[in-house]
Amino acid sequence: MSTSEYGPLSLHVPEPAVRPGDTPDFSNVVIPKAGSVARPPIDVDPREIRDLAFSIIRVLNREGEAVGPWAGTLSDEELNEGLRHMMTLRAFDARMLMAQRQGKTSFYMQHMGEEAVSCAFRKALAPGDMNFPTYRQAGLLIAGGYPIVDMMNQIYSNEADPLKGRQLPIMYSSKEHGFFSISGNLGTQFIQAVGWAMASAIKNDSKIAVGWIGDGSTAESDFHAALVFASTYRAPVVLNIVNNQWAISTFQGIARGGSGTFAARALGFGIPALRVDGNDYPAVHAVAMWAAQRARRNLGPTLIEHVTYRVGAHSTSDDPSAYRPKEETEAWPLGDPVIRLKNHLIRKGIWSEERHRQLEAEILETVIGAQKEAEKHGTLHSGGKPSVRDMFEGVYAEMPPHLRRQRQQAGV
Repeated sequence: MSTSEYGPLSLHVPEPAVRPGDTPDFSNVVIPKAGSVARPPIDVDPREIRDLAFSIIRVLNREGEAVGPWAGTLSDEELNEGLRHMMTLRAFDARMLMAQRQGKTSFYMQHMGEEAVSCAFRKALAPGDMNFPTYRQAGLLIAGGYPIVDMMNQIYSNEADPLKGRQLPIMYSSKEHGFFSISGNLGTQFIQAVGWAMASAIKNDSKIAVGWIGDGSTAESDFHAALVFASTYRAPVVLNIVNNQWAISTFQGIARGGSGTFAARALGFGIPALRVDGNDYPAVHAVAMWAAQRARRNLGPTLIEHVTYRVGAHSTSDDPSAYRPKEETEAWPLGDPVIRLKNHLIRKGIWSEERHRQLEAEILETVIGAQKEAEKHGTLHSGGKPSVRDMFEGVYAEMPPHLRRQRQQAGV
């Protein structure tokens, strides 16, 4: 058989719809009407809700009302608290970004535009549940009551750094707050979350695990391995994909390939898949509650795709103007999560623009106070540092001879 008639083979390389200088285009993001997506029972057969992998669950409409079957999981007090958490994370981001530009730390990553994802999800979890986060879920800590002074100490790698300078700035860790150590190899968090959940079930415990991954890292093999084990053993885990449209500098279509949505990848594994408006605080919370209850009732894993947008740079080492239009942020159709929740509370008559400004000032004062406290313990180039001795500790239960010799040679 001759193959000459077919010509040479070629590869398809996905291209973003627009480049720097072009007009932003989100026409491919199909947004259903708020409240229009059904809320299935917790014990639904995944085969009956395949369509939820292609829609977007929304609660807040454009008038600021909470509508539909997913509304009503939060009280007024909890909504107010959620607004405070998101505003605190945003103020924290601004101060730490400024600190990095001033040379007080080497590296930082903002959460701008994604605050609702982690802040709302955290309030659906119980004490002892364990998150396996990426580097853009600091809201899990803030909403969980972790001291922001300790977060700043870790960023500065100073003498009060709870991680003793062993981790890259913003790679927090707190077992007590259900926050597993962040790894720069992001795909590993998914498979580790499934393993932790399986261990919890083997021990007949009641704690569930939550995995986090970005759209870009879904292209890694650990993502697929996690789905295999989670589906096979019905692990009590919730697996989250934060689709903020961009990996480091490549648009989400590179990782998504020909799949209709990221959530749809779960369907081949028999895992229920949901897509949620990641800029809608009540919607994220409602979906998180649904998935967490499913895990607790031994009904197996759930995969959630949070549809959101990364407003800022990937990190302080990145310049997004090199790969996307500057006006793209304003064109994002799902808006700003802080403004949307603020408008909802105003619509309910329990908030006002004046109270919002007062809270902004109060939070900024608190964050600046925490920053001053943290900087008393040192920053990147000044003040106290973790002891050199610390790098020899905490690795082995009993220090082996070669490390003891190295420690003695270092004089610590």
